[in-house]
Amino acid sequence: MAFFTHSRPVADGVFDGGFRLSLSDLFARVAAWNDRRITRRELMRLSDRELDDIGLCRGDIDEIVSRLR
Repeated sequence: MAFFTHSRPVADGVFDGGFRLSLSDLFARVAAWNDRRITRRELMRLSDRELDDIGLCRGDIDEIVSRLR
């Protein structure tokens, strides 16, 4: 019976840990960016009256979107 005493290193992300961003992290970051982009676009499409109905003004949009990280 053969027994191997050395093990293979497990990659912690892309490029064997030198670049600490895994594929799932990359997809999560892209998805979060896209969610912020869509939220900003949809809020900007609302009229001033519609924004007022939900308690916002145009100046609040960037602050709200930045909190979605």
